[in-house]
Amino acid sequence: MSNLLELEHVTKHYKQGGDKVEILKDINLSVKKGELISIIGASGSGKSTLMHLIGLLDSATSGSIMIDGVDANKLNDAKKTNLRLKYLGFIYQHHYLLSDFNARENIALASILRGTSRSKALEEADQWLERLNMAHRKLSLPSQLSGGEQQRLSIARALVNKPSLILADEPTGNLDPKNAMEVFNLFLEIVRDNNISAIIVTHNHDLAAKSDKIYKLIDGQLN
Repeated sequence: MSNLLELEHVTKHYKQGGDKVEILKDINLSVKKGELISIIGASGSGKSTLMHLIGLLDSATSGSIMIDGVDANKLNDAKKTNLRLKYLGFIYQHHYLLSDFNARENIALASILRGTSRSKALEEADQWLERLNMAHRKLSLPSQLSGGEQQRLSIARALVNKPSLILADEPTGNLDPKNAMEVFNLFLEIVRDNNISAIIVTHNHDLAAKSDKIYKLIDGQLN
């Protein structure tokens, strides 16, 4: 399998007054196509910063972030946005669903923003809701859904554009253990079936154990 993602000697630091605050130190990471990895670490270890860099939401201080052979750290904002839309999908601990849009509209919007027609996007949204056993909830607003249902919806929204790489930041952090495992197993099944790569940040060691590889981020260093 070829590498979809390559991080080489990535660092991130900030200036605070006259001091340099190091967040990430010489990070090296490769993710193959179809590979699932988990990153665990204490709060403040740099996990969210690392995910922001990989997600092209922030820029590294030094080093390279290669996505399918393209060094994203050398791109301008417009080209980063295009690369993000083409390759990446995001799942967060907090769902960030649009409160005035029903379930199918929340999923469809991700496709519409990429230029898919509204009718086609809604059709694809219905297919995802069927896959997630939520077809009966397609007209429900987020406030009418349980936490587990909201997270299923956010998974569908991340996957509808068929990304090559999913970035999941504590994707089951707000769920009870039973729901967390159920939602994670469903997510795992979908990414495996579609040969999608995934990077998961989690405190849950039981979920991390289902990954192909587990890394620890300690004081800004990946081991």
